[in-house]
Amino acid sequence: MPRIVSAGVSLLLCAGAAHAAPPPAAFDGEWTTVITCAPAVGALPYTYHFTSTVRNNVLHGERGARGVPGWLSLDGQIMPDGSADIRARGLVGKARYAVGERPAGTPYSYHIDARFAQSSGAGQRVKERSCTASFTRKAP
Repeated sequence: MPRIVSAGVSLLLCAGAAHAAPPPAAFDGEWTTVITCAPAVGALPYTYHFTSTVRNNVLHGERGARGVPGWLSLDGQIMPDGSADIRARGLVGKARYAVGERPAGTPYSYHIDARFAQSSGAGQRVKERSCTASFTRKAP
């Protein structure tokens, strides 16, 4: 009987190790990121270009310097099926580009509902203003 218990324990340990392995990081790498917002009531349109990095399927991108008007940060988890809920946080750069002409330096945030494939991704801002996000994977 000790042999059966030993084999069962070994099988459970192997199954646990296989289950604990992290999912493949299919989206890891550098991505060219473009955020484009259409004109809105009292706000001019704009487009931002910057690089985002994905590590372990977690996206992070920044434009500008943290704490300085015009800064924007994107953060979010990309799921194995490519879906992602990305949080955008930033500081208004120039009042004429912000909805309601909020003053430079005013904090803002919003969510982007996105979907990624092997070499590209796209998303839409969820509320308030019509904005699109596009992502293109850079060659390694």
